[in-house]
Amino acid sequence: MQVGYILKEGFSGFKRAKLSMAAAIFTISVSLLLLSSFTILLLNANSVVHALRDKVEMEAFLADSLTRQEIDIVRARILSIQGVRDVTFISKDDAARIFREQFGEDIYRVLDFNPLPPSFKIFLQDGYKTADAAEAIYAESMTIRGIEDVIYRKGLLELLDKRVTTSLGFAFGIGLFITISSIFLVANTIRLAIYAKRKIIQTMKLIGATRGFIRTPFILEGLVQGFLGGVIASGIVFSLFHYLGQWANPLSDFLEVEPVAYGIITIVGCFLGLLGSVISIRRFIGETVVH
Repeated sequence: MQVGYILKEGFSGFKRAKLSMAAAIFTISVSLLLLSSFTILLLNANSVVHALRDKVEMEAFLADSLTRQEIDIVRARILSIQGVRDVTFISKDDAARIFREQFGEDIYRVLDFNPLPPSFKIFLQDGYKTADAAEAIYAESMTIRGIEDVIYRKGLLELLDKRVTTSLGFAFGIGLFITISSIFLVANTIRLAIYAKRKIIQTMKLIGATRGFIRTPFILEGLVQGFLGGVIASGIVFSLFHYLGQWANPLSDFLEVEPVAYGIITIVGCFLGLLGSVISIRRFIGETVVH
C-alpha cells in the first residue's frame, strides 16, 4: 500500500469536492458545538449541585446541663452513626461569638445571660448528603440522650434530590439524541463526498484494488475533516463561553470551561469524522470490493 498515494487521495477531496468537504466540516463543527456546550453546562450544573450538597450540615443542640464527660459520650455516639464523617463541638461561648459575627450584636448586650445552647456540627460523608440518608441520621441522632434537637436543611436536600433525578434523566436523553444525530449527520455528509468519487471507486474495484486500499484515503479524509471541525468548534466554544461568562456574571459557575475541554472537543471531532467515514464506506462501498 503506497503511503504517498493514500495521503494524496486523502487530501484530494479538499480540492476536488470543496463544497462537500466544507459541508462535512461545518456539520462536524455544529454537532460538536451543540454536544460540547450541552456537556459543559451539564457538568457545571452537576458541580454546583455537589457544592450545594457539601454545604449541607446538621447541628445537634445539647442540653445545658451536660458535663464535659457526657458531651464526649454524645460525640462518640454521633460519630458511630453510619454516614457521619466528623463532628465539631460548639460551646456556649463559641455560639455567642458566632452570633456576634453573623448579626453584629453582642448577645450579652441584648440579654443579661447567654441563651444559646452548646451544640455539635455534624458533617456527613459523601453519598449520605441526600434527603433519605440525612433523615435516617437525623432520626438516630434524636435518640441519643443529651441531644434536645437536630436541625438541617431538609427542604434543600429534598429539592435537590427531586430536581437532580428528573434533570439527569432528561439531560441523558437530550445528550444521547444529540450524539446519535451528530453521527448520522456526519456519516450522511461524508457519504455525499464518497458518492462524488463513485467512478474512481468503481474503476479501482475493476482493476482489483483491495478493500483497505480503497477505504484508507476516505478514512484519512474523514479524520482530517473531524480534526478541522473540532478546532473550529473549540474556537467557537471558547469565544461563546468567554463572552457569556463576562456578560452573565451571576451564572459564571455554569459557564466555566477547563482548558483540557478544548483538546477533548478536537479529539471527539476526529472520532466523529473517523466514525462517519467508516459507516459511510461500509454502507456505500459495501462488501463487494475484492481482496
